[in-house]
Amino acid sequence: MAAPERSMDTSSSFLQKFRLYETRSNFYMIGRDKNRTFWKVLKLDRTEQTELNFHQDSTPYTESECFETLRRIHEGNRSAGGLKFVTTCYGIIGFIRFLGPYYMLIITKRRKLGEVCGHTVYGVAKSRIVTIPHASVLSTVAYSKDEKRYKRLLCTVDLTKDLFFSYSYHIMHSLQRNMSNNAEGQTYYESMFVWNEYLTRRIRNNPKDCMWTVALVYGFFKQVKLSVCEKNFRLTLIARRSRHYAGTRYLKRGVNEKGRVANDVETEQIVYEEAQDGHPVRVSSVVQNRGSIPLFWSQETSRLNIKPDITLSAKDPNFEATRLHFENLAKRYGNPIIVLNLIKTREKRPRETILRVEFANAITFINKGLSKEERLRPLHWDLHKHSRKKGTNVLGILGRLATYALNLTGIFYCQLTSDGFQNQNPSTVENNIDECSTYDLPTKDEIASDSAVENGNDKKDRQKEATMLQNGVLRTNCIDCLDRTNVAQYAYGLVAFARQLHALRLTESDTIDLDNPLAEDLMGVYETMGDTLALQYGGSAAHNKIFCERRGQWKAATQSQELFRTLQRYYSNAYMDAEKQDAINLFLGYFQPQPDKPALWELGSDQHYNAARFLASSVPEISRSTMKRSLSESSILSEGSSTVAGRHGLGEKDEEVKGLSDSAPEIISTSKTAAMIAGSFSAPPATLEDIGLDEILENDCFCCNDDRHGGDQCTCAAFDMDWVSSSGASCEDESSYGRSTMVRSFETIPESTKIESEICVINTKRDEVTTMEGEVISGIPQGYVRWVMDEEEGHFW
Repeated sequence: MAAPERSMDTSSSFLQKFRLYETRSNFYMIGRDKNRTFWKVLKLDRTEQTELNFHQDSTPYTESECFETLRRIHEGNRSAGGLKFVTTCYGIIGFIRFLGPYYMLIITKRRKLGEVCGHTVYGVAKSRIVTIPHASVLSTVAYSKDEKRYKRLLCTVDLTKDLFFSYSYHIMHSLQRNMSNNAEGQTYYESMFVWNEYLTRRIRNNPKDCMWTVALVYGFFKQVKLSVCEKNFRLTLIARRSRHYAGTRYLKRGVNEKGRVANDVETEQIVYEEAQDGHPVRVSSVVQNRGSIPLFWSQETSRLNIKPDITLSAKDPNFEATRLHFENLAKRYGNPIIVLNLIKTREKRPRETILRVEFANAITFINKGLSKEERLRPLHWDLHKHSRKKGTNVLGILGRLATYALNLTGIFYCQLTSDGFQNQNPSTVENNIDECSTYDLPTKDEIASDSAVENGNDKKDRQKEATMLQNGVLRTNCIDCLDRTNVAQYAYGLVAFARQLHALRLTESDTIDLDNPLAEDLMGVYETMGDTLALQYGGSAAHNKIFCERRGQWKAATQSQELFRTLQRYYSNAYMDAEKQDAINLFLGYFQPQPDKPALWELGSDQHYNAARFLASSVPEISRSTMKRSLSESSILSEGSSTVAGRHGLGEKDEEVKGLSDSAPEIISTSKTAAMIAGSFSAPPATLEDIGLDEILENDCFCCNDDRHGGDQCTCAAFDMDWVSSSGASCEDESSYGRSTMVRSFETIPESTKIESEICVINTKRDEVTTMEGEVISGIPQGYVRWVMDEEEGHFW
């Protein structure tokens, strides 16, 4: 029975609480808004075995009308058992089907994480899988062994960890995009950061159906309340992990054919002052990015090798996938794109250096086809090497790099009405953008005058402040984009934090010293984010040696913690990541089970499957069997070595690089090419007195003009490095990883004494390890533990 017609505006409302009921033939979901002003009804058919049929009643109900409708449904189905209450829920995650029936995933418990400008953000605290068809119509397939295994595999995706959502705020978009783009309906579900995009496809036939589902973002969300000069403000750090090319550490590396990279995470730092009655609210945000090196490379998971060889494919000579990746970044963030590459410049056994050379070649090649304004701005800086040199202030140097990047991109800043921007017209932000420098911040006099304005009656002057936009982004990477990258992102966040507070007129200075309590607060949030992202991708918390030493933590305790995390990470990669990757592929819809087709667990390596799929499109059929062997065995074919060497400037000229050939794919393996590329890195590096950091960056400057002394001036970075200590002339041997030469501020720490080698205690009677801090790792073979300790002692970067 339809409810009588009424004028009830539900366009700006959101369903936030739901109740699920069932009969033998249907599910009924009742949803209401936060203020209990209207109710809606969704009906799902339970009589179909393999089809998903649902109907949404477009009529809004009052509470009494809704319960009257439920009463009538109960009376009409009394002979079949009537209407039964199933559960209370807070949104539909989506629908999925394996080989038999459809299942519905719902949120049964939520927790508040914080809010962004008045819009609440929630985390998933508990979820449930509901079989849609009634048991009486289920076929034998629903009880088959494969169906049960797929269901168990899906349940291994812990929806209560690191997934968050908002009913009224597009949390998958940055604050700047939300304020300048009025995205509606399906648009925001198609974002690269919405992880249940595949699960919600069938219900998102029109924008109105989106009110039953929630868009889940995977990553990190944390909000803290801080104060400065007795002024309160909120700091929010959001990390959004891309669903494209998503997965685990060794099974997702590099780039795919569409330009999507592994471990692609957008980090947004939002700062806004506490709202005051009658006053506009100032808010600022800044976005940075991390992601795997955008080349075709991989590492094969091995239980016998803690550090698998890096395998670089030579089948994309024109760097098309790399170019697509940077084009996507420019589309999302604008120009310039600053590329901060933190991988090593010199190794006894070439691993990271192979990728560094190829990445440099890729940037050089891409920049040749770009205008001066669009060129990539590469900054190559070996964080590992410099962190081990006495007298080097790593965070200080990274802060200078961050200052350079922020001067190019700027930050986002605007004013909102005191009730948030629920009623804010996005066009007002665009209309208030003045032609001003992206880093024009208020002066001390302006801050002082602003206080007088607040205490007076002239409030209009505050509303006339120009909106600033961020144009461009800093992209940071190391090998895993976890440990070193997180340190660099903190340094960038600290410089941005100072500018944000200054733009909000909370501080007089636009810089924050590393010893400032605010810097300590920010470091704690970034450290937590780094641990969370590392657990998602790498299987253990992040290596936070620099953060620990910055806090003055006992060095032996730091060594113990780092070794414990190394053990966790490699054990997870070797024994757990394959199933985890299968679960991710199932959840995201990258693998969809089909009858009479191989099951997911019957397929080979996920990483090799993706690499082979790209190569197969360009390699003739006759060479594909050889290609599979090359990828799986991390081998290099001697027939293609000359071409590979030419691309790396190791013998042949660049002109001799050929396209996709009819031979087997050319693969660079670190175990096979050590002798070939050793000559390129055999010369010892000059001291910092001979080559300052500015010259190190200058040597890695890649512009489209080959003549550095003619034509357009180089657009890459140049720094005044008088403040860098010149001690620690050369890179130490790889065997000295256990020594720490990190310094605090500008002080030089004396050479550390040798740490005892027994930093972990192995219980020979039980399969467990006890660290110096009392942490216990159980269920791990003793031989594996001893082997890890022998191979990895003191090696945490």
